[in-house]
Amino acid sequence: MIDLLRELTPQVVGVLTHRFGDFESAEDAVQEALLAAATRWPVDGTPANPRGWLIQTAQRKVLDQLRGDQARRRREVLAERREAAGSAVDRDDTLDVLFLCCHPALSDTSAVALTLRAVGGLSTGEIARAFFVPEKTMGQRISRAKQQIRASGAPFGGAPRLGAALRVLYLIFNEGYASSAGTTVHRVGLAAEAIRLARLVHDRLPEDGEVAGLLALMLLTDARRLARTDAGGDLVPLAEQDRTRWDAGRIKEGTAVLDAAFRRGRVGEYQLQAAIAALHDRAASVDATDWPQIAALYGILERITGSPVVALNRAIAVAMVDGPAAGLALVDSVSMNEHHRVPATRGHLLELAGDHAGAVAQYRLAAAATASEPEKRYLTIRAATLTLTLGQGRG
Repeated sequence: MIDLLRELTPQVVGVLTHRFGDFESAEDAVQEALLAAATRWPVDGTPANPRGWLIQTAQRKVLDQLRGDQARRRREVLAERREAAGSAVDRDDTLDVLFLCCHPALSDTSAVALTLRAVGGLSTGEIARAFFVPEKTMGQRISRAKQQIRASGAPFGGAPRLGAALRVLYLIFNEGYASSAGTTVHRVGLAAEAIRLARLVHDRLPEDGEVAGLLALMLLTDARRLARTDAGGDLVPLAEQDRTRWDAGRIKEGTAVLDAAFRRGRVGEYQLQAAIAALHDRAASVDATDWPQIAALYGILERITGSPVVALNRAIAVAMVDGPAAGLALVDSVSMNEHHRVPATRGHLLELAGDHAGAVAQYRLAAAATASEPEKRYLTIRAATLTLTLGQGRG
């Protein structure tokens, strides 16, 4: 039932937004209808037309609200005109809802929260728990986001913001995947939700290469999730992961989606990232990985994005091809003010070069700079292990 409700949520929000011209009221009413469904369906049984049931229930909520509003008649007339212009019940407005949630007036945090609620069908409490904030705080954040959209006068079903929508879905995925070490069940669920929503967008826009690229990237990355932590929940670097624990089904699906996207021609950022992930996933070991190809892809990606994170990843790939010194030279040119990734990458390359004392110092700097507890533990353990090695060497 939960999966059905989440699938229907953006469709019902879209229908009511078209009908009443008010996204905020529509979204609030749908949340009430979802609560009613979660309470009544387990007792009465799922209705024959669950989408229609939710639309009727949510519509009654909106009408109740309108009747108490001074502008009731004007808005009801407007709704009747919209209804007469064409039935919205049979149209799937999921993408319009997603694009509206990714309005440029919203911050990344607000867009993510609103997307999870209006498109993902998560309750305010579920979203609050996923981001470790009180439910009241998250409720206020979502309410402000809807008010900002209303104040902007953004038309429903206007110019698509596909790029912004894909970015928000990628942010949701990363929130979940990065937290799968630790591990936090609610945040791991965010990665699964991002994949579900990416599938939905891909189903609606099957010919868009970047939509396919993002879905492939999520699948190929998530395929390694079970192997990226040990029994104690600590991070396991890619080079040390048990590749038999990688999800072969995810890899096969992600590779197929990516190959189909490449055949369409124009290649974008998400397709390049997915291609790099595919090269890692296809390799039987670190030594068998096609590092020259990965370094080349990172070079293209860096030129497209200008991202310092991409530059650091390219430095590691170059080090695997041309040696640690070549990678360190690239790291020294990266400007990321006090970000933990810079000393972490430098420490890794110094360790590869045999400079264990230098690596220890960099790992400690990185551990002090990161806010991620799993990463902090991993970097601290690396520094302690190398310190022990240094002590044994002196002995």
